[in-house]
Amino acid sequence: MTSGGIVDLRSDTVTKPSPAMRRAMAEAEVGDDVFGDDPTVIRLQEKVAELLGKEAAIYVPSGSMANQTSIRSQTQPGDEIICHADSHIYHYEAGAPAGLSGCSLRLLQGERGLFTAEDVRAAVRPPDSHFPQSRLIVVENTHNRGGGTIWPLERVAAIRKVADEFGLLMHLDGARLLNACVATGRKPTEYTKYFDTVSICFSKGLGAPVGSAVASTKETIRRVHRFRKMFGGGMRQAGIIAAGALYALEHNMARLAEDHENARKLARALVELPGLSIDPATVETNIVYFEVPSLPAALTKSASMATSGGSTAPASTPAKVLCDALKEQGVWMIPVGPIRVRAVTHLDVSAAQIDLAIGALRNLLSTADCARRAG
Repeated sequence: MTSGGIVDLRSDTVTKPSPAMRRAMAEAEVGDDVFGDDPTVIRLQEKVAELLGKEAAIYVPSGSMANQTSIRSQTQPGDEIICHADSHIYHYEAGAPAGLSGCSLRLLQGERGLFTAEDVRAAVRPPDSHFPQSRLIVVENTHNRGGGTIWPLERVAAIRKVADEFGLLMHLDGARLLNACVATGRKPTEYTKYFDTVSICFSKGLGAPVGSAVASTKETIRRVHRFRKMFGGGMRQAGIIAAGALYALEHNMARLAEDHENARKLARALVELPGLSIDPATVETNIVYFEVPSLPAALTKSASMATSGGSTAPASTPAKVLCDALKEQGVWMIPVGPIRVRAVTHLDVSAAQIDLAIGALRNLLSTADCARRAG
């Protein structure tokens, strides 16, 4: 449960470790991970490698570091990475492919974060000295900005064939890969077998406080280890936090299905509310995006008065107005565009709290709509 009566739907990164997870962390056996002798980190890495069907794995502080060490270990400055235009590595990792690896990005389009083998084929650069060299394909599964989209396996397999044809490598940004696995009933290895490197995150839906991991061949993980050090990611008694990740893998995977059901519940309710737009069929996992094409004038006017001290200055965008009004009701969501809002379900939000969020939305929008009609 979120603290203080708040229904926090900003992200699944806001989860807090449970008492049982905290005990596991407090009691963790530790060593010095930079020297490679922290036993809890070693157990976590072995478990991740087995789970993802790879030779080896390495624990890193964050999902961004997992992605960026994977990129750096498989590219050279001047190479080009093929990815979707809405990819996390493009929008939310501070320009790291260019800054840390000297790579440019070839951005593909496609509905809800997906692209096709044909898109990749068309994007591969010809072997000409004028062009950057196509080197790496990045797939994000589930896809954050796409709305928690699950990649169809047949698409991944087809892209792998094109990659092999042109001698390209593939990285899976699997921060929420386990959401995809729980939603589809597939084993992680059914996805990961197509990729040279895979990253997963422990601090999102799994509920651990810190960390991600990269899995690959032993040789690639040796390179990732070097770049983890170079990027400042070497940790000492990291078993304390690795224990939280281990606990999460052992106890919090299957329950991701509850988050998916809560997201669908929210989406079904949003369809019925005035002024909102969403296709519930697009909610496949725990991420809900919906649009606010327009708000009732009464709500917009109220928000404008509250933020401008009574002046007649233009109101904020509909998405921000709605999120600000919801926050006053104890429901936190994020405006991610002028009319787009994101809500993410997770283990600290119960079905009852989803009902509270729906009630707050219904109250705000229905009251404002009634005021508009009366006016």
